[in-house]
Amino acid sequence: MYNDVIKFWKLHKLSVVFVVVSILFYVSFGYDLERTSFIKLITLYAGLFYFFYKLIQFEKWNLKFLLISGILFRLVFFLVEPNLSQDFYRFIWDGELIKHGLNPYLYTPNDLIGQNGLPISNADALFAGMGELSAKHFSNYPPVNQIIFALSSLLGGGSILGSIIVMRLFIIFADLGILYFSRKLLQNLNQSNHMAFWYFLNPLVIIELTGNLHFEGVMLFFLVWSLYLISSKKEILAAPIYAVSIMVKLVPLLFLPLFIKHFGFKKSAIFYILIGLSCIVLFLPFYSPVFVSNYSETISLWFSNFEFNAGIYNVVKQIGTNFFDAKPWELVKSYGKLVAILVMVITLLMAFVRKNQNLSTLITSMLIALSLYYFLSSTVHPWYIIFLVGLSIFTRYRYPIVWSFAVILSYWAYSNPDYTENLWLLAIEYILVFGYLIYEIVGKGQKKLYFFKK
Repeated sequence: MYNDVIKFWKLHKLSVVFVVVSILFYVSFGYDLERTSFIKLITLYAGLFYFFYKLIQFEKWNLKFLLISGILFRLVFFLVEPNLSQDFYRFIWDGELIKHGLNPYLYTPNDLIGQNGLPISNADALFAGMGELSAKHFSNYPPVNQIIFALSSLLGGGSILGSIIVMRLFIIFADLGILYFSRKLLQNLNQSNHMAFWYFLNPLVIIELTGNLHFEGVMLFFLVWSLYLISSKKEILAAPIYAVSIMVKLVPLLFLPLFIKHFGFKKSAIFYILIGLSCIVLFLPFYSPVFVSNYSETISLWFSNFEFNAGIYNVVKQIGTNFFDAKPWELVKSYGKLVAILVMVITLLMAFVRKNQNLSTLITSMLIALSLYYFLSSTVHPWYIIFLVGLSIFTRYRYPIVWSFAVILSYWAYSNPDYTENLWLLAIEYILVFGYLIYEIVGKGQKKLYFFKK
């Protein structure tokens, strides 16, 4: 036993040091960091990203070592409240509503908070924590998310921390599921299955999902599971799994047209019908006559009212406001509607032009469509990039991994009380991302990476 330990240390001592230091950095990130401390935040993050890169470089074929490391990194956050996001307060609020028989799509927190005898545990703390913006809107989280919120509130026993721990368990198990199915999918695609660790050990994934309780990982788990089933010729089983992914986050709806060539007309029609029926079944418990209008009203806000960490939109905004006297609040509404139409049109074009019969090409088309949306969007929260990272491991693109590093610059906005963004930092972020994307397309000479070549 002793000799085995000595041998392991000699072979892996640098990697062990990287893991230990990473754990210490994650501890500092979770327990001793205010999001207003921008310099400390980016320093810790840069260090974690460096160790992440070196661990995969040194240990990429050592599944057990990397698996244990990823689990340990996540467990660091197990007993701490998120410090970079306040969304979890709304998650728990919605879960408490469902637990007490109230539909979160029918009542805003502002509607309920003043009522006598409100049964929600810690109602005042949750209301204050979610912020004014969330409190005045109906819930925009799809049904599977709501089910997770309800289970977390129920199993959490009315405690905020208890609910956080349960949500964290869902997210950690989802990441483990992504690792499992992505490795199997990579094998079916004849690609190196160690690529799955570029997702599993990515600091953005660990911090924003396990740390800050965002559910992109749960959505991605069901999507990757569905894609694995498709790669195994089990399309009928894949459809309801894909529907669950949509019902965690709506983003996978964007990819549905891309399956037309992959399955052919008849199979794709069956696939779409099964997905549609599954989504209806999941929505039914929450349905009411005003549900559709409330939900669509809330969803539309994300296309036309918010601005954060935008790329191309910031350029359009600067030109519009400085040279054409455009009003920012009018510009973002018109721009958001135009982007939604443009992305849908280009996705439909890719559905018929690209050779999506090949699953690798299909996943690359998904990556292109979603990247285009995020490049054009007026709102790109850091955790959005996680979906791109998850898709990229099945393709030859690596720019989402670069973006998962550069996106930390967007957190400058939280270092000041009025959340003002630093456009120079955002410019650096997008120059790095676009620069690496251009390098991948042109610099490496990979002609097959052009949008419509494959």
